[in-house]
Amino acid sequence: MRLLISFAALFLSVVLLQLGLGGVAPLDAISGTQLGFTKAEIGFLGSAHFLGFFIGCWWAPRLMGEVGHSRAFAALTAAGTIGILAHMMVVHPYAWAAMRLTSGLAVAGCYTIIEAWLQAKVTNETRGRAMGVYRVVDIVGSLGAQLMIGVLDPASYLSYNLLALLCCAALFPLTLTKAEAPAMPDAPRLRPSLAWQRSPLAAAGVVVSGVTGAAFRMVGPVYGVEVGLAPDKIALFLAAYVLGGAFAQIPVGWLADKFDRRLVLIALSVAGVAACALTIAAAGSGVGAVFFAAAFFGFVTLPVYSVSTAHAHDFASQTERVELSAALMFLYAVGAIASPLIASLLIDGFGPSAMFGMIALAHIALVVFGIARMRARPAPQDRTPYTYEPRTSFLIGRLLRRK
Repeated sequence: MRLLISFAALFLSVVLLQLGLGGVAPLDAISGTQLGFTKAEIGFLGSAHFLGFFIGCWWAPRLMGEVGHSRAFAALTAAGTIGILAHMMVVHPYAWAAMRLTSGLAVAGCYTIIEAWLQAKVTNETRGRAMGVYRVVDIVGSLGAQLMIGVLDPASYLSYNLLALLCCAALFPLTLTKAEAPAMPDAPRLRPSLAWQRSPLAAAGVVVSGVTGAAFRMVGPVYGVEVGLAPDKIALFLAAYVLGGAFAQIPVGWLADKFDRRLVLIALSVAGVAACALTIAAAGSGVGAVFFAAAFFGFVTLPVYSVSTAHAHDFASQTERVELSAALMFLYAVGAIASPLIASLLIDGFGPSAMFGMIALAHIALVVFGIARMRARPAPQDRTPYTYEPRTSFLIGRLLRRK
């Protein structure tokens, strides 16, 4: 309890950021559909978000070094709030893409600052409990953001203003806390090739994770509209996906620590292909079947990133871990930037099931590559413990501090 109280300001800021900025993507997708945006334009919004996300990961540590944690957090939160408020002032897909770039920038930048603050305050004795609470808070905030879509009217000033108010409210806990701001962290060197050098399979796994997660989160609401879900049902559809991934972490983590992680990754991808087929089949089988398919899809695809990063860290030295985490996140962003636009184009040309066809092909490729890598070298004898690794900032590797 004392640990929770000491980090209460940071955790409250995380929840408010998730509710405000996390709700923009599904609301944009539903609003864009109502306003007559093409599916390609809606997918472009998701790609713009992840482009801003990557810029925020890279730029935030440097901004902290120049103006300090609180001022950098305030500036990035303001950028995200402006992006949300401007939506109904300029209703055009390209203008919205620029606004979504600012929301992606704010998400990544604010998480970078929060994680740098956490890293400076935790000790080796409190790190595990702090990260456990942090993950729960992050998942609860993400789940709440998806559920909010069920009560927000699409393409409404009121809906976007409410999200902007929540985003703006995230300023209060962190900027008014009496806790002393920590020293400025050094930005990790970004070497994407390091991930491939340590584990080609892990590098491929995080790219596939980016393709999968970005397509579902950014274009999933369009899929829901296409298969006849009402806005309140789309909220539950997205929430089922998040919950499925949350429930997967403990059993998948146990399997990843007990068995060859390459086998676990291959099994998850095989299950991911099955989940894509199940989701396509469930489209005409009622709302309950669609929700179950979304939960199963989240259960088998969301842990792919954490299993991939754990496998990569098995081959890394202690001095490489922060840079390796940054490299893996960069590769995730590469997959995530391209995925929403491609998924929306496929839905526009071939129907809603085409998005899951694209995701299934990505996982089939990962299965084939995983089998090839198992033939190339044996599994390592000494392995790092499996850790649920949030895809939040380039500094997450420093906060996790793998042993």
